Amino acid sequence: MNNCIFCKIAAGEIPSAKVYEDSDMLCFKDINPAAPVHLLLIPKIHFDSLAHAQAEHQTLLGKMMLKVPQIAAEAGLSNGFKTLINTGKGGGQEVFHLHIHIMGTPA
Repeated sequence: MNNCIFCKIAAGEIPSAKVYEDSDMLCFKDINPAAPVHLLLIPKIHFDSLAHAQAEHQTLLGKMMLKVPQIAAEAGLSNGFKTLINTGKGGGQEVFHLHIHIMGTPA
């Protein structure tokens, strides 16, 4: 997706405040944080939302969900954190590239 801002961030075309990256996913600080710690975890491959996930995405989604607590802990969220996946316009999604919000207040 050429016009997708998150694809451009994943490709390094747009800078971001990265906190984690591997071959499958990227996590960076949200530019409009809704909490003291507000991170976005995205897959490097594009699909619009959770509603667009297919069977071939199962391993990637599992890997992402298991990475969330590790990222949260490294961000100082030892007292807990909130995860949020907005799905579709009616679900509050604004950027149509699947992403997981990781939010909280450091201990």
